[in-house]
Amino acid sequence: MEYTAQEIADILNGKIEGDPNTKVSGFSKIEEGKEGTISFIANPKYSKYINTTKASVVLVNEDFNKEHTNGAHLTLIRVEDAYQAFARLLTLQESNKLKRSGISKMAAIHQSARIGNDVLIDDFVYIGENAVIGDNVKILPHTYIGEGVVIGKDTVIYPGVKIYNHCQVGANCFFHAGVVVGSDGFGFAPQSNNLYQKIPQVGNVIIEDQVEIGANTCIDRATIGSTVIRRGAKLDNLIQIAHNVEVGENTVIAAQTGISGSTKIGKNCMIGGQVGFVGHITIADGVKVAAQSGITSDVKKPGQVIQGAPAFDFHKYQKSYVLFRKLPDVYNKMRELEEEIKQLKQQKD
Repeated sequence: MEYTAQEIADILNGKIEGDPNTKVSGFSKIEEGKEGTISFIANPKYSKYINTTKASVVLVNEDFNKEHTNGAHLTLIRVEDAYQAFARLLTLQESNKLKRSGISKMAAIHQSARIGNDVLIDDFVYIGENAVIGDNVKILPHTYIGEGVVIGKDTVIYPGVKIYNHCQVGANCFFHAGVVVGSDGFGFAPQSNNLYQKIPQVGNVIIEDQVEIGANTCIDRATIGSTVIRRGAKLDNLIQIAHNVEVGENTVIAAQTGISGSTKIGKNCMIGGQVGFVGHITIADGVKVAAQSGITSDVKKPGQVIQGAPAFDFHKYQKSYVLFRKLPDVYNKMRELEEEIKQLKQQKD
């Protein structure tokens, strides 16, 4: 990519201060800025780098104090939200990387599959019987698309993704490398001889529009019915979502979280890393869960913030943790008091 400051300002609806013809062809952090790159300042604590950065163009918020800068080489672009504007530019660059289209001769596509317009189907992709691939879908190498799978338009499937039979994927989704959608749920019935009888998993997975799924995340198919990831949800790397789980709209979940079967998580929730959910519970809308928490029962209050294992109110947990850290000192003090009482009794006798 190569853009002038004026072209970037036009894209972002920003206001230029400096040379509108300044050209940039890459991105950099403000503290490591290089000539010919664009950077940004959203957090005030990074304002100090405005005088030392070598970036050619810097995005700043509309209320950025111009007195911070004396760098004549800099061209500023003032925008409403510098962080969101920078993210928008990154998205634009990323989309340009996948502008190419075409179907590789080394892809294996069943004759009954329906393929949309302007798709990219790369080397060693397999697309099964009666699959439906929407317009402008990008499928990168070594991806498996099973029988009857439906993928909506403008979705990007990165290398090594596996989507099992009859799962449904919405539009404008991103699946990163190694994602597995539709593998069997963990269903086994204990037998009298201590063996386990596998329960067939005959449902599917439904992933709605604008969902992003991180590398090596696994989403199991339902035993009956569907495992559902609602519109706008964002899942980090290395997450396990079990059969018949439902994740609500615009909920974000950080890495290494595990969600047991039939749990329902509401919309607009924020789940930290390494959180564990037991099965068959319901989490209200807008709940925030701190990292490494264990959720063992329903969370009924919308917007509640919880932490701990088992998790409870965040503020109460913080107070309890202060006391918990003091337990060794309290214990030692108790032992000292017991010894003093013992000595006093001996003196009295």
